[in-house]
Amino acid sequence: MKVLLFFIIHQKSERMLIRAVDLGVTEYESCWNLQRQLFDLRLADAIPDTLLLTEHPSVYTIGRSGDPNHLLAGPAELKQKGAAFFYNDRGGDVTFHGPGQLVGYPILDLHNYYLDLHRYLRDLESVVIRVLDRFHIRGSRIEEYTGVWIGNDKICAIGIKSSKWVTMHGFALNVSTDLAYFDRIIPCGIFEKGVTSMQEQLERAVTMEEVVHELLREFAGVFHVDIERASINDICSEGGTACLQESRLL
Repeated sequence: MKVLLFFIIHQKSERMLIRAVDLGVTEYESCWNLQRQLFDLRLADAIPDTLLLTEHPSVYTIGRSGDPNHLLAGPAELKQKGAAFFYNDRGGDVTFHGPGQLVGYPILDLHNYYLDLHRYLRDLESVVIRVLDRFHIRGSRIEEYTGVWIGNDKICAIGIKSSKWVTMHGFALNVSTDLAYFDRIIPCGIFEKGVTSMQEQLERAVTMEEVVHELLREFAGVFHVDIERASINDICSEGGTACLQESRLL
């Protein structure tokens, strides 16, 4: 019994390791393809828990429970704006991704943490709230909605997919995003709320590097893990080049 007890304590004292990969700017469809490949690899226990960080060129996406009527721009206007459009398999409604927005895609096996998707969503919110606090911005939750808010304005949207407790998709934090793009949607299907960004709140420029640094620190703190920066080839070293070429990220 003493040996067993020691083993349990020893196991619980070890911190999980998450590999963080900063992809830079990626086309939405290419990065989504990469996510799906890494998701399948994580389901097969072939790669470690991974956090992808990226920015996307202008793109609108609608989740599996979304209403296409919440995208107010038609095909001609989307083309004029240079914005792509995709239906995807995350939860939630319509949102916008674009330059100046930090997008995070945690591909985690929640068996290593807890089997509770509501807690997972709250923890993602906590990460962002703590990041904002580092910049002296007071973020908060609104009980009936997912995401992070500054008063009645959303600063971070969250939408995930999970299968067999492995996650994909994630969060989108407005750092210096052109908020005019949100005028052509009803963000997350919420009529009565607005959107904001860190730059708007601070009334000064904020670099993505500053935010990434704080985000990795706070992600490690909330999830009680160690985070190690890595390249995508480090993550999927077995056939990694083919994986990247297929996703057009090389």
